[in-house]
Amino acid sequence: METLKPLSDFFLAIEKDFRISTTHIALYAALLQYRVDKGFTNPIQVYRHEITPLAKISSAFTYYRCINELSTYGYLKYEPSFKKTQGSKIYFYD
Repeated sequence: METLKPLSDFFLAIEKDFRISTTHIALYAALLQYRVDKGFTNPIQVYRHEITPLAKISSAFTYYRCINELSTYGYLKYEPSFKKTQGSKIYFYD
């Protein structure tokens, strides 16, 4: 199934990466689901309040830490917007 390929690729990539926690995995999976809902666009434009319930993350600090780490580690590219009226951009490496 083509919709599962990005998630499968992510799991292969993180298999030996000790830095990745269950919170990172939940966030990445939630972002992929959001991307599917938006028609597989790349990048997706997201607001934290849309993603945290999907990922079961209750803290804004945890969300920002994990999204920044996923970007730093090279699993996605995160461009924060710092504007209330514009969501941050998330680029997936295909």
